[in-house]
Parts: sequence; C-alpha cells; structure tokens
Amino acid sequence: MSSSGESYPPPRYSTLPPGSADDDLPLPGEITSFSSSRSRRVIAVGGGRGGVGKATLAVNLGVYFAQLGRDVIIIDTDAYSPGLHAALGIEAPPLVTREDIEEGKAEPIATTVPGLRLVPTAYDPMTATPHRPSRAAYWMKMIQELDVDYVIVSLGAATGSSTLDLFLHADVGICATTPEPLAVEHSYRFCRALYQRTLRRALMKERFKIRLVEKVAASLPPLATPRDFIMEVKRFDEGVASLAAAQLPRVKPHLVVSQTRHRSDLELGPAMSAVSERFLGISLDYLGHIEHDDAVWLTARRRQPLLIDSPTSKSARNLERVARRILALLAARDSRPAEAHARALAAASKSAAPLTLYDALGLARTAADDEIRRAYKRQRDTYREGSLPVVSVLSPAVLQKEQARIEEAHDTLLDPVRRRAYDLSTYPDDPRTQLGPVRAENAAAVAELAMLQAELAREINAETQFSGALLRKVRESQGVELTDISQRTKISLAHLQAIENEAIGDLPATVYVQGFVQEIAKYLRLDPAQVAKTYMRRLREISAGARAKPHG
Repeated sequence: MSSSGESYPPPRYSTLPPGSADDDLPLPGEITSFSSSRSRRVIAVGGGRGGVGKATLAVNLGVYFAQLGRDVIIIDTDAYSPGLHAALGIEAPPLVTREDIEEGKAEPIATTVPGLRLVPTAYDPMTATPHRPSRAAYWMKMIQELDVDYVIVSLGAATGSSTLDLFLHADVGICATTPEPLAVEHSYRFCRALYQRTLRRALMKERFKIRLVEKVAASLPPLATPRDFIMEVKRFDEGVASLAAAQLPRVKPHLVVSQTRHRSDLELGPAMSAVSERFLGISLDYLGHIEHDDAVWLTARRRQPLLIDSPTSKSARNLERVARRILALLAARDSRPAEAHARALAAASKSAAPLTLYDALGLARTAADDEIRRAYKRQRDTYREGSLPVVSVLSPAVLQKEQARIEEAHDTLLDPVRRRAYDLSTYPDDPRTQLGPVRAENAAAVAELAMLQAELAREINAETQFSGALLRKVRESQGVELTDISQRTKISLAHLQAIENEAIGDLPATVYVQGFVQEIAKYLRLDPAQVAKTYMRRLREISAGARAKPHG
C-alpha cells in the first residue's frame, strides 16, 4: 500500500498483504498523543508534492514555538531529500544512520535559535532506498522518549506506510499545497492514502474482510471516493461498511496553502476543505495561507529561518497566524477532548441523504438574497470546469451535475414564489422555523478566535494603550478582514494597513488619522476616545524617536 497513494488515476483502496514490517504498530487513533510529563505535542508536516513549502513551514513553526520560550525539536524524517539543516544554517550535520535510530543513538543537535534543536534524517550511503516501512516504529519510539514541549516532524513528499503512520499519530498533521493543479491533486491523493492506510490498519487481521474490500475497490471507477466505497461495501457486508465508515473521523489532516499570489488563491483553501468534506468524506481543516514573497527565497539563500531573518515580511506574518491557529487547536482539544471527538464522529458519520438546494450553495434557510448571490458566485467558481479545488476529485459527469444543481439553487431561491413552494415540499413539518444544514465552520479559525478573545479579555481595560498590533489582534479576534472595514468606513485599504503597521510615512495628515482610528474603533466595538487618544500618543512617540536618531 505504500505505493498506492502515488499512482494515477487515484488509488482504489488496495492494501498490502498482512505481515508487513510495521504491522505491530498501534492503529491510528489508539495513540491519542505521544504523551509525557510535559504534555508533549507532536506536529507533522507532509502531504503534497515536493517544492510546496513543507520544509519552510516545519522550520518556522519550530522557530515560532521556540520564541515563545518552549523546548522544541524538529525531526527531519525525509530520507530522500533532507534539507532542514540548511534552512537552519547548519553547514554539515553529523551523519545519522538507520542503525543509530534503531539503537536510540540519534541525538538532537543545537541550532542558532535558543530552545530549538534538530534531529537530522537517517541516511545509509550503502543503499539507494533508505526509507523502509519499519522506520515509523523507530521514529515513534524516539518521539515518545523526548522530554520536550513540541516535536515538529518533517515528512517530505512520500506517501509510504511509515510516512502515513507518523502523520496519523501526530496531534496535528499538516498537508501543504500550492495554487496549481498538480499540487492540489497530490494533496487529495495524500488524503486518500491516509484513509487507505487507516482502513488497512483496521483490517490487518481480517483476511476475508480484506478480500471483500479489495474486490469492491476493483469494481469502482478510478475517481471513487471513500463515501462511494463505503456505500458499495454496504451492499455486501454492513459490518465491514460500518467499520470502514468509522475510519473517516480518524483521518483529520489540516491544510496550508502556500505561495498565494492572487486574491482568488485565498479561496483555494476553504474550497478544498468543502470539496473534501462533501465528496471524500474527509475533514480537511484549513489553517491559512502563506503569500508568495521574495523574502522566503532570500532567507533560504542566506540559510536562515524566515521568522529570524525577515520577521516583518508578509509571509512571516502569515506563518505566525498559522502557528497561532495550531496552538488554538491544541488548546481547544485539551480543554474539551470528548466534545471534539464527538463532533468529528458526528460529522463523518452523516448519512448520504440527498442534498437540498440550500446545501448546494452552502447556506442556511434564513439566507437573504444578497447572501444567495454571493454563495452562488463562490460555488460557481469552485465547480467550474478546470477549477483547482475539484482537480482529481470529480469526474466530468459529476461536475456537470453539480453545476446544474448550483444553477437550479440560484434560480429557485431568488424567486420568492418558487422558494416558498420548494420550502413547503422539502420541509413539510415546520417550513417557517426548521433550518437547513449550515456549512461547517473552520475548526482552526474558530479555535483561534476563541483563544484571541480570551487573551484580549485580559489585555483590554480602561488603562490599555492601543497600538497598531493590538488593533490588528482585536480585528482578527472578531474574524474581521481589512476589506470589511474598508467597505463599511470607506477608508482606503492602504491607510488601514498603514495604521496597523504604524507606517507613519504612508499615513495622511494627523487630523485624518485620528478620524480614521475612531471609525476603526467604532467598527470593532471599542471606546473611540480611548483608542484614538492612546494610538495618536504612540504615533507621536514613534515620530519623536525617529527624529532623535542621528542621520548619516
């Protein structure tokens, strides 16, 4: 099965024969975390093809957590293309062989970042295939013995059983992609491979059930989804189908879209999340995007982490937001683990009931006409021919059917007479109050908002001195974008960005800045007088400090 996730067309749920070298590993889900006295948290970065930014993401997550005063270790498990040592400015890392890992002799080495250490990848110069299935067991043993706060596991682009097992057992597994067809296709392949691996582990001692699964898989078309597979298995054995369905909530990858250039690229992550949830049955939780930025390759050439070499760049701020969302997810899971598992199980176990027209647009039944128009445009873009979010997931026939459904939803729900008739026929019990399903909220974003709101509740009081950074934090805690404020207040986006960045040279006259800050405070439900007074005082201090510096 280690190679099934790399074939094209998408794999058909084939499994390895029992007796593989790593069959003695626990099933995904049996290890809830690599627990220790320090509540160690493990974050795996993998998925996708090479060159999408996995190494950059892994290194800078480690830097971010270390800058918080935590003890962090990054493990480079990519035996085919190791490179994290170069990103951390380490010229010649010590050679770590496979035997070193198996015997527990692979020691973390120090980096230039306080609190951050690196375990270089194991490499055996006597073999061309150093990556073998049993490797996962040795890495897991090492991780369990590490007494640190965070372990970042860089998995590379492989989809072998070792890689999949490490990803599945991490507290947070991150799949990175870019806005291009091949990268998106590889990300969906990785999600399919994760499900295949989980199902294979669950059935590894059931030879007859494995044969049934393989027989059903062989009869399905190449683009069959896990949900299609489960429904087909149910025709033969409801018990096996129930077991296969129970594996879906165990597969919980998170998505980061890097190298975004256009505004449309920012919609790729949410769209992929919605497509994966609906058609694959896999919850692909969106963590955020990282903008295409020259600072990334410049820092790579200087062999320094982005957050160290260029901490104020756009991409660095994007990375920090992804890191905050990861921390928020971990905190939310720690505080309500049973609730989180129950929600995931309920979402993955939903029956395959026919979708309503509201579902087709991702709306609640209370949606107003302007919400319907916006949702229609969003869904039309997502499901157009050649759209990135549906690459390798939908066949042409299914795509055409979905497009027709979206058009039908638009025409019906914007016509008051047809909408009422549809509501009466679809919701006969209580058409006035019964609501249709609403699109699932992004778990990472919700967790981040809750964490930021809790922090701000402690920070903001009658004595608070407001800065651009604090205004940004308040805005983000409310899930508000700068474009939202610009549309409501008519303040230009450039001026709003300058206010948050405290870029004095890009700001208009003082009287206008004060008025702008008051409007921002009103929008964010803050005290306009306090915000304007303290923010303008801060600007004066910054300006005076700049004038006091000697020139030359």
